[in-house]
Amino acid sequence: MTFIIKGSDLTIEDVVKVARHHEKVGLHPDALARIKKCRAMVERKIEAREIMYGVNTGIGEFSEVVLNDDQVKDFQKYLIYNHAAGIGDPMPLEYVRGAMLGRINVHAHGNSGCRPEITLTLVEMLNKGVTPWVCQKGSVGACGDLAPMSQIALLMMGEGKAYYKDEVLDGKEALDRAGIPIPGLHARDGLATINGSNVLTAMSAIFLYDANNWLKQAEIAAAMSLEALKANMKPYNTKIHEIRGFKGAVRSATAIRKMVTGGDLAENKIACKVQDAYSMRSTPQVIGAAHDALAYARSQVEIELNGVGDNPIFFPDENIQLSGANFQGSPVSLPMDMAGIAITMVSVLSERRMNRLNNPALSVGLPAFLTKGAGMFSGLMLSQYTADMQIVEQRILSAPASIQSIPAAADQEDFVSMGMNTAIKNFQILDNAYGILGIELMAAAQALDFRDYNFGKGTQKAKEVIRRHVKFLDIDRPLYNDHNAMKALVKSCEILDEVEEVIGGIG
Repeated sequence: MTFIIKGSDLTIEDVVKVARHHEKVGLHPDALARIKKCRAMVERKIEAREIMYGVNTGIGEFSEVVLNDDQVKDFQKYLIYNHAAGIGDPMPLEYVRGAMLGRINVHAHGNSGCRPEITLTLVEMLNKGVTPWVCQKGSVGACGDLAPMSQIALLMMGEGKAYYKDEVLDGKEALDRAGIPIPGLHARDGLATINGSNVLTAMSAIFLYDANNWLKQAEIAAAMSLEALKANMKPYNTKIHEIRGFKGAVRSATAIRKMVTGGDLAENKIACKVQDAYSMRSTPQVIGAAHDALAYARSQVEIELNGVGDNPIFFPDENIQLSGANFQGSPVSLPMDMAGIAITMVSVLSERRMNRLNNPALSVGLPAFLTKGAGMFSGLMLSQYTADMQIVEQRILSAPASIQSIPAAADQEDFVSMGMNTAIKNFQILDNAYGILGIELMAAAQALDFRDYNFGKGTQKAKEVIRRHVKFLDIDRPLYNDHNAMKALVKSCEILDEVEEVIGGIG
């Protein structure tokens, strides 16, 4: 299947399909026509020697410097050279591919002024698997993600490095092997390739997709722990949440009820307390708040994916160009800071339930630390330590980046979003979240093996999947293999996929 890029209707799911799963893309004919129309306007203005930022002027602090005709030709090359100033390890390929898709979608509006050859080259690179080698660090998330986007733009000149068929090659060789002509950079082409927050936005889109799947599995883990702890299930009646009005809480309570349906607890065959602790009965409100936070972040990210993030912006119908700050990453970095915090919050809740499973004073008759040989064996005591360490790291990473601006470019760029820091740390938060949730799932499966009543269909299926990867802890063994296996299992979404086959979609 081919995804047709037209400047609108690009979703986070589309980004994942193209960036991660290599779905082919095509440029809509109307979008190509708009790009050509805008380019014709730019060329008329260049011929008329009209002063245009970043076309025949310098950029940043040098925006008042007007370039002569010879300088205009070379300026695009040096613009890319001096902005390809990142550092560190290469980004995962899906981040780069997502950024390329986002940039094509910006061009498709017909307001960026580049030659169509630039946009079409990005399309070919996606379809033929030529992915630029891009350093992960260097962007401050304003004036666009200039450093990483410039490493993409180097390929337009046949320079830089790129992955092609699992090899890292010089840019020209990668393009030659794929049969992609080198378009070169003419006036405006360079800035039109780099001047948007496309990398941090692509990363945010991928994060939100993965975080939503993680939240669904947090509900699976919650349901398993609740059944193991003989929870009172009345707090999961959706009437409670509907009357308050938060959509995420309704969604979460519904998902957990579906998990436990068919079990003895849900059918009131098991005695339970009148009220449970907050970590048990507040789960829909907490995970629901995270759902709502991610929904808002998604709305902002999808606006950015489908908007014109560029500078200057050309309006062919009015024959004008306007310079502003549509490259500013704050509309994405602020909600994405909240999205990362939401994952940390739900991870803390997960660890609190895991604590109740371990603690004989709180576990409603389960053996201490979920082991039959307490004293000789420590069971899952140390698993909690591992979860706690990861939560502290999440808390450190949950400090917002969107307020951390450091002025740059001689104070011409005196407020920046630091949205790339947000995007990077969110994936670190999520990486820890996989491990924390994996430990709760492992503990819940262990606890359920000590119970002799019937569980909900969703809970039973989740336990079956876990037991294919981690055996019951009969006597103590080194647990790092189990922890890593559970972390990988959560990341793979295998539990989620199989549970949804049994009970239907979760959220």
